[in-house]
Amino acid sequence: MCLDESVPSSDSTSHSLTAESVRAFAQEAGFSEAGLVALPHDAESRDADRFEQWVNAGRAGTMDYLKRQSESGAFLRARVATPFPWAQSAIVCLAVYNSDEPLSTETHEWNAAWIARYAWSSRVDAGGKISPSDYHKVLLKRLRSLQANLREEHGSFEARAYVDTGPVVERALATAAGLGWTAKNTCLIHPKLGSFTFVAVLLTSLPVEAQATSPTIPDRCGSCRRCLDACPTGALIAPYQMDAARCISYLTIEHRGTIPPELMEETGRQVFGCDICQDVCPWNRKAPISADPELVARTELVNPTLQWLAALEEGDFERTFNGSPVRRAGFTGLRRNVAVAMGNSGLRDFAPRLQQWVESADAGVRAAARWALDKLTS
Repeated sequence: MCLDESVPSSDSTSHSLTAESVRAFAQEAGFSEAGLVALPHDAESRDADRFEQWVNAGRAGTMDYLKRQSESGAFLRARVATPFPWAQSAIVCLAVYNSDEPLSTETHEWNAAWIARYAWSSRVDAGGKISPSDYHKVLLKRLRSLQANLREEHGSFEARAYVDTGPVVERALATAAGLGWTAKNTCLIHPKLGSFTFVAVLLTSLPVEAQATSPTIPDRCGSCRRCLDACPTGALIAPYQMDAARCISYLTIEHRGTIPPELMEETGRQVFGCDICQDVCPWNRKAPISADPELVARTELVNPTLQWLAALEEGDFERTFNGSPVRRAGFTGLRRNVAVAMGNSGLRDFAPRLQQWVESADAGVRAAARWALDKLTS
């Protein structure tokens, strides 16, 4: 999601951004932490080369939006200057979404599914009513507040705000802005907040005061390889290298159609996203629990039963997940994932439901149901 504002910069004051003021404004807007980096940053060429190599190696799967190029053939996401030549600074903000609910690695009920932690979000209104919240919208609203405060301080400037959907590599900018390091599981790890954080980016035409960029944090993964060893599908092909086409999060959210049988076997009972590589990470053992009223965990999405998810018809799906990140998978995508989870549950009670889904109009659901039914009845 993007806040796209092209504001003439002729009225801008001569004030430059500082890390201290940016962090204060970001926390006032509701973010947990924030950092600042001048553009282009010191590691941009290295990061751009890595991104290009990753895409060219086919690691992006069917996520064609990651492969978009400019008229000159440059990948839009490789360098901020390609789509935004006016950008002089990046403000990167974090919001903690960790909760005190169990980890996926602590869940052993065979009839329970797993929905990724980040997708549990909900908001509590003044009357105590809980409703689903989409972190994209929540964080974009905070970026608007941050941008408004900066405009009062510095005058008019050009800006773009993104939460997961813009032509930027948020993790690389966050690392350059001193908010952590890119871990062996390719997630961003903040030394105090861990990796259960959302990343939001505000690009601006404002310069950064000399020596004001947030200091970078060195890699602290050391010799640990818990994430690599725990990944069921082998998506972490080497330290710091992810093959998205094998990642359970990609398979259950971004991928459309049929999941390869060998990967269905390893997907387990994950029906939307995957937290395994983060759940086993030592840096998340003492990660703080979020007190954010707009990112409260929906308890009904924590270890939901496969029976409940399977009984949802399309209208139920829309009502249950309206305003929730789970809608990204789509109704048929979630049903396909539930079918796979049923096959991996080992519970033959699911066979009648799977027999119905073998006749589904959706090819992905049909293939998953056949695979699951064969596994349960063989």
